[in-house]
Amino acid sequence: MKILLCSPAFRILLAALFALSSVACGGGLRVTRINSAQKKPNNVWVFFSVDAGEDEPVGGLTAEDFEIYEDGDLVSKFESKQTIQNPEVAAVMYTMLLVDMSGSITESGQADALVDAAQSFSDRVGKSQKVGVYAFDGEVKIHSVVPFTEAQGSVQGGLEGLRSYKPKDTSTNLHGGVVEGIRELKKQLDKDRRPLKFGTLVVFSDGTDRANRVSREDMLNELKKEEYENYQIFVVGVGAEIEKARLDEIGRDGTELAADQAKVKESFDKIAAKIEAHMKRFYLLSYCTPARAGEHEVEIKAIRKDPSASGSLSWKFNADGFGPPPECDPNTPPSFELKATVPADDDGGGAGGKASFKANANVKVEAK
Repeated sequence: MKILLCSPAFRILLAALFALSSVACGGGLRVTRINSAQKKPNNVWVFFSVDAGEDEPVGGLTAEDFEIYEDGDLVSKFESKQTIQNPEVAAVMYTMLLVDMSGSITESGQADALVDAAQSFSDRVGKSQKVGVYAFDGEVKIHSVVPFTEAQGSVQGGLEGLRSYKPKDTSTNLHGGVVEGIRELKKQLDKDRRPLKFGTLVVFSDGTDRANRVSREDMLNELKKEEYENYQIFVVGVGAEIEKARLDEIGRDGTELAADQAKVKESFDKIAAKIEAHMKRFYLLSYCTPARAGEHEVEIKAIRKDPSASGSLSWKFNADGFGPPPECDPNTPPSFELKATVPADDDGGGAGGKASFKANANVKVEAK
């Protein structure tokens, strides 16, 4: 027993458990770099997320809540002119609402409750990102109800058509619909020229796949593909069949089950709140570095005053040839490459909550 307790494996496990308990109890922050860039004259940008504890998004931080260190020395906020830019200059976020319009929905009087809930959801999420609505029934392909758009009126008009929707195939192609849905979501995101892309798929269904066009295993393998790694997937389930449908295997980021039509809107509201919180975790910090040559290590420290907690990330950049003229403008849009990644065996660093992104960063979590 002494050998076991003193073994390296045991010490590693003990350290991991201690780190997790520190985050959970102390309220430490997890700061994860998604991408970063630098450009002459001496601009530096970093796009990152901030979470607390078990993947709880932290929003509302300002430029004053971050400290920038280069090679261990604090960079003056006056010299760096640090600012928080709108993340939308570099990142695009789409949400697809994929609704089950099989015979069990359209012929049971559930369509009106679904449309009302979907309208409320689209209005809420559509305030800050593009929302598209698609439907599936028993056919192979999904059907576009509302293409991705920022025009709220067009969303409402398209959804109204679902009240009288009549499927050509009344069966339920749930697995195939999910596969088609996430592929279409990626296709639409790929059209946007911004370098950072985040997609959310929200599936509404009342039960089990009946069409058997795509197996459950093939659907789950599709969702596990690396190209969907930065996608969130939620499910809203309603009706008597939802328990045996194992919808939580699809809704890897959250599943809301409603026993009847009256609870559908409440379930959609919960998913909308999670999407809103997820978006608020993103920050685009921009500053003017005092470095003029050579390689430098940058540490960005986030400090939340209430409750008191902090966390940081770090990376290196090269400043050869830096220095005005022209004068550095921290509001200049970033020039990110498409994606920053880490080796497959790296979980993004840090402890406490799952990593939402693969990010080329060293992450520190601290509780004050």
